[in-house]
Amino acid sequence: MSAPFRFGPFFLDARIAVGGTAEVYLARPATADSGLPDKLVVKRLLPHFASDPEGRTMFDREARLHAAVTHDNVVTVFGAGADVRGEPYLAMEYIDGVDGYRLLRRLRQEDELLPVGVAVYIAREVLRALESVHAARDPLSGGALGIVHRDVTPSNIYLSKDGKVKLGDFGIARSTTRTTLRSDAGHVLKGKFAYLAPEQVAGEGSDHRADLFSLATVLAEILLNRPLFPGGGQLAILLAIRDCKIDALLEIRGRLPPGLFEVFQRALSRSPESRYPTATDFAHALAPFEADPRLAVREIAARVRWVQAASSTDGMAAVRESARAIRVARESSGAPKPVVSRPAPGKPPSVPVKRTAVVSELPNELVSEPPEHKTSEYELLPSFVIKASGEKLGPWTFARLMEALATGTLTHGDKVDFVGRGMKDVENIEEFVRFFPPPSATTGKLDGPGAPDFKDDLSNASMLQTLMRVLQHRETGVLFAERPEESPQSGGGAHKELYFVAGKLHHVASSNASELLGEYLVRRGKLEREELDLALAVLPRYGGRMGDTLISMGLVGPVDIFRAIREQGRDRVADLFLWRSGAVTFYRGQVAPPVEFPLDLDLPALMLAGLEVAKPGESPLEAARNHLDRTLMKQASNDDLFTLDEVVWPPTVARVQALVKGPMTLRDVIKGARAAGLESGDVLRAIEILVAAGLVKWRA
Repeated sequence: MSAPFRFGPFFLDARIAVGGTAEVYLARPATADSGLPDKLVVKRLLPHFASDPEGRTMFDREARLHAAVTHDNVVTVFGAGADVRGEPYLAMEYIDGVDGYRLLRRLRQEDELLPVGVAVYIAREVLRALESVHAARDPLSGGALGIVHRDVTPSNIYLSKDGKVKLGDFGIARSTTRTTLRSDAGHVLKGKFAYLAPEQVAGEGSDHRADLFSLATVLAEILLNRPLFPGGGQLAILLAIRDCKIDALLEIRGRLPPGLFEVFQRALSRSPESRYPTATDFAHALAPFEADPRLAVREIAARVRWVQAASSTDGMAAVRESARAIRVARESSGAPKPVVSRPAPGKPPSVPVKRTAVVSELPNELVSEPPEHKTSEYELLPSFVIKASGEKLGPWTFARLMEALATGTLTHGDKVDFVGRGMKDVENIEEFVRFFPPPSATTGKLDGPGAPDFKDDLSNASMLQTLMRVLQHRETGVLFAERPEESPQSGGGAHKELYFVAGKLHHVASSNASELLGEYLVRRGKLEREELDLALAVLPRYGGRMGDTLISMGLVGPVDIFRAIREQGRDRVADLFLWRSGAVTFYRGQVAPPVEFPLDLDLPALMLAGLEVAKPGESPLEAARNHLDRTLMKQASNDDLFTLDEVVWPPTVARVQALVKGPMTLRDVIKGARAAGLESGDVLRAIEILVAAGLVKWRA
């Protein structure tokens, strides 16, 4: 432990924690008349962030947001400032206890559970804190700050030796109402992703109800004694959150008090509108399941001391084991000593040349489970292809094979000599099975399985109408889009396959190599070209999964990959709105190849995205100038349209639909929408969708 040193108006006695941007010290006031407690916590930026303007801005925002909240269940902020060198600090209350993460870890180690009533008491105390956070007001103007904590996780819930529960760490909190306190819109979300709400994972707008979802996740973890959203990898966890898979809670429903599972169902709803509207409402719903507060406080205090005692014992055990190892080493006289060869003067030491694959240079945690076939085999041995037509291709690298599979260049009936193993049908090679439908499916070739259920010519029909038909009937099947020749004006691409499940986009494949995930990330500035080349070199180590490769190598974060895959799927569909020729054929009931990442994208949002690509900005207004006096009217409902009446339309479309209550000229609709803050282009795109849906129509 380092000696105490002076920092601003404090003595920093010991560093007790360090994070990605800041370090935390146990401290005491430097003067006796400070009016501060004898023991407190001082948080200061790490040196390389202290000189960074963005880092200082974030730190300043945390200080102001945290200081704006005063509540018994929120860690107290005593003040913020800077030392003589200008290094910022935040002085906070010291909690003599443990955080929720340490408590959960100890409970798992001992295979013990907190009583349900005590767990609910902790959750309700945190909800009291969130009530205060969400209701905080600007001390100067008195206006609501609209603070969203965004990091309600076990490690930010503090439990004291006297049984108190407090919420802390406003490092990534944001205000939804004051631009001076608002984080950058494009700032990467830094919260622990296992506790994010579905809308945060998807990159959609979020508010205080995301904090309530996170708190419900924490409570579920306490009752389960394991994370609510498990998975074999980070993307799998994010998918479970997106789909709100609470199967683990269903498994323990029998040992929960009657009615508590239903509270979880609402609190963990995928849609924020379906959750409890406020922390107060959520706390009220949990009230019947809470233990007597006096008993809960005593249990928490006892558990905190239990965890602290265990930590102390573990620490001494480690010290004793280290001392024992040192003694054994000293007493072992017969052990051979390491031989160190010394180079001759002026001559550098000889270093053996390492002839290993690139992956061997990665950190140990990335190569802890080597594949059956070494990466070096993939790198050293090329593969060869014989197409069903007899065409011979190769030598190909593993990355080139993956590209060919993803774009449909390789398909059923093609044979591959994969890294010298001999020619086999590509669909029977273990590494590539996931690219093909199960044997029961008959899709996989562009000409489709027999007669299509419907077919549209894109020179006469629009992609909007095609998607609307799929949405209206909640179709499950595959849509093949084919264009005989690539067209530079329409973004290229000979064919695409769109798989739907119950009227939602499940998966989309494209023959355009520029639409692969790696290339997409490079175009979006999320990945450097050199980084993509490195990822391609080690792709075999991760089974050809680019997302897993980039995450494991630390090149792109899991949340960014999650969002990029969804955006990539959206853009692949939006590109079809640019096609002015070609055909689409739909085959009902056909299933998609196995995919690790089902997109589950709503078609109305895809329609709007496609129209924005095809008719960007205010360009629709120019085309509509000669039709401003045409009359729009609401379409009468009929049995064929009942499913579209139930659709949740994007906000822009819903607002325009609400405007057309009776016969109105297009001019009046645009005028009314502008008064509501909508641009003309947005209005016209929304009208096009509503007309295609049959919810509004032009008067003849």
